[in-house]
Amino acid sequence: MPDRPIALDEYPIHQVPLSLRHVATGDRNAYDRCIFHVMDHSGRALLIAGLGVYPNTGVIDAYATLRLGDRLHAVRASDALTDDRLALTVGPLTITVEEPLTRLRLTCAADPGDPDGLAYDLTWHAAFPATWEPHHAQYRGDRLMLEGRRFVQAGTCTGRIRVAGQEIAVTAGEWTGTRDRSWGVRPIPGEDGGRAAEEMRPEGFHWVWCPVRFDDRFVMVIVQEDADGYRTLNEALVVHDDGREVQLGWPHTDIGYRAGTRHPERAVIHLTGPGRRPQELTAEILTSSPLALGAGYAPADDWQHGTWRGRGWTDRRSYDLTDPAAHPLAAYGVTDHAARFTLDGRTGYGIFEHGSFGRHDPSGFTGYDSVAREAGR
Repeated sequence: MPDRPIALDEYPIHQVPLSLRHVATGDRNAYDRCIFHVMDHSGRALLIAGLGVYPNTGVIDAYATLRLGDRLHAVRASDALTDDRLALTVGPLTITVEEPLTRLRLTCAADPGDPDGLAYDLTWHAAFPATWEPHHAQYRGDRLMLEGRRFVQAGTCTGRIRVAGQEIAVTAGEWTGTRDRSWGVRPIPGEDGGRAAEEMRPEGFHWVWCPVRFDDRFVMVIVQEDADGYRTLNEALVVHDDGREVQLGWPHTDIGYRAGTRHPERAVIHLTGPGRRPQELTAEILTSSPLALGAGYAPADDWQHGTWRGRGWTDRRSYDLTDPAAHPLAAYGVTDHAARFTLDGRTGYGIFEHGSFGRHDPSGFTGYDSVAREAGR
């Protein structure tokens, strides 16, 4: 089949001498995707929704999960990628960019055969300008495994969510929305990792990602560390409502874990404001959603991003979270926690995303089976 131009090629937006049908790398792991978090301030509900394009494997997929009480409701869909890259629709899940960087619409169509299944119609409104996250690169041995560029943004949401016979009103004053857009290269399941995968496995990985919306400012904190605490990714930034950005130094985290787990219940992130003034961003966990359940993040064993499931694949399911032993893989994946934050006497809401696996010397974890021995440690 001849390689013909697509509609986007009409516009002067090219970055490389290729059609916009193609990306600049032949790496099978090339990706371009987004994630949204929508949470109510009481901790009752946390909705996570995302969509991804994998141009070198020809896949587009999307997902949505809703944590409501002790149940996690999930919708996942996958299909063949087409040349219409502006059509952000997979099965019942759609993202519509109504005004770039300002207003987006998120919808999940109801399943006619399951009137109690998850459905929603939400409008995401930006409250602050989008800001860049630091350039993210990870190697295993000499191979570049991950290289991503991201921006992050905080706002509000309005609309309706329907599930299990309930209709939930999403209002700007009682709900917060954050989102992240990223693209580059990121591992897709199904590749033989070779010698590097066998002989160069990391001893530990520690991750904190916190987008937080306050009424008059947006705070973004990122911490990624190796087993010995060596910092490989770092960010602490406040974005004011006038667009002004101020760096907040080198963040340090004190996380209070539930005894016998690595599940955080609260945290203090130590920041440094202008004039070297110490600041404390505190987080109180309201509800949690493990990304390995329903959302397609590793090490999920029922579906992962970028994997080919055939044309028109849609899956809906519900997870019972009352028994952690029923979902053992969730303990080894990143979890998104909706949290109430305080900073300088202000109260805000956002996500405390955390994953800590294997050895992490600063936390006192000695290996993959190491957990907090007592509450708060």
